[in-house]
Amino acid sequence: MSSEPNLLAELVEALRCLPGVGAKSAQRMAFHLLERDRDGGIRLAAVLDQAMRRIGHCRSCRNFSETDQCAICASSSRDASQVCVVETPADLLAIEQATGYRGRYFVLMGRLSPLDGLGPQELGAELLAGTLATGEVREMVIATNPTVEGEATAHWLGQLARAAGVRATRLAHGVPLGGELEYVDRGTLAHAFGSRQDLGD
Repeated sequence: MSSEPNLLAELVEALRCLPGVGAKSAQRMAFHLLERDRDGGIRLAAVLDQAMRRIGHCRSCRNFSETDQCAICASSSRDASQVCVVETPADLLAIEQATGYRGRYFVLMGRLSPLDGLGPQELGAELLAGTLATGEVREMVIATNPTVEGEATAHWLGQLARAAGVRATRLAHGVPLGGELEYVDRGTLAHAFGSRQDLGD
C-alpha cells in the first residue's frame, strides 16, 4: 500500500492543532499547500521548525523570546518602576500597539484556573514576587482580561502587590466584561489604559 494517503492524513491531522481549525478547514489548508503553494508550505515548515526549537521565554518577564532576555526587558529606555501584568503575549502586543506605555511587563501565560491546573506557581508567582521585592517597582498595572478568571487573577495580583508595598492599578472602564484584550479596538484599549484606577481591597 502507498504511504502517500497516510502522509496526507497525517498532514491534515497535524494542521488541526491550530485553534479554530477543524477537519474540513485542515483539509482545505493541506490541499491548498499541495495544489497551489508548495514553496509556501516548505517555507512554513522550515520557519515553524525553527520557531518551535528556538523561541523560549524571557527570564525576566516570561514573554516569548529567542534570547535569554527579551528586547523590552533589555531596553534601558523602559521605565523599570512600572510593571504591566498581562495574561498572554498577544495582550502585551495589543498594549504596545495601542498605548504609550513605556514600562516593563510580566506575562502570566494564562490566568488562575484550578480546573485547568493553573495556579500561582504555573503563572510565575515566584518570579513576579522576586521582581516586586527588588524595590524598583512602584506600580503594578494589572491588565488581566475582564472575565471571571481574569478578575480572580487580578485580585490575587493585587494582594501580591500590596504585600510587597507596591501600588496596584487595574485597567479602567472601556474594556467590555467578558472580552479579550487582543480583540478590543485600539481607541477603547488606549482609553482604558489611560484611565486605570487603584485596585481596592
